[in-house]
Amino acid sequence: MEIKGLSHLGGKTEYKQDYAPEMLEAFENKHQGNDYWVTFDCPEFTSLCPITGQPDFATIRIDYIPDVKMVESKSLKLYLFSFRNHGAFHEDCINIIMKDLINLMNPKYIEVTGIFTPRGGISIYPYANWGREGTKYEKMAEERLLNHSIPL
Repeated sequence: MEIKGLSHLGGKTEYKQDYAPEMLEAFENKHQGNDYWVTFDCPEFTSLCPITGQPDFATIRIDYIPDVKMVESKSLKLYLFSFRNHGAFHEDCINIIMKDLINLMNPKYIEVTGIFTPRGGISIYPYANWGREGTKYEKMAEERLLNHSIPL
C-alpha cells in the first residue's frame, strides 16, 4: 500500500548522523471534524551534551490535537533518532521538536515533554506547548502551561 507523499514507510531505513528535520513526513487526517489526542512516547531518545559531548537519555512524549495533517510515525522515529549525535541542551531539544512539528503539521494544539534520566544526580523534565493563536487551543495552552505538573 502506498500513501501519497510518504517515502520512509515501507522503504529501507536510513539513519541520519545529525539533526535532520527533513526526515519528518505528514499525511492527511481523515477525521478533521473531530478533536482527539494523538500521543507518541519515544523511550529511547538520546542526544549529546553540547559542552561535554556525553550522551543524554530521555523519554520524549508528544501529545497533539491534529487538524489537517498528522505526522507519520516512522518519519518521526527517524527524526527523533537524528538527535543521537546532535549537541543540544534538554530544553533546546524539546523546543526544537515542538517547533518542527508545528511547521510540519500546524496542529490545533501540541505539547512536548522530555523525561531525561538523571545526570550528576539531577533529572530535568522540560515541557513546551503551543495552541493555535486566536482559538480555544491558545487558551488551553496557557492553562495547561500554568497548571503543568511533573510527569512521573
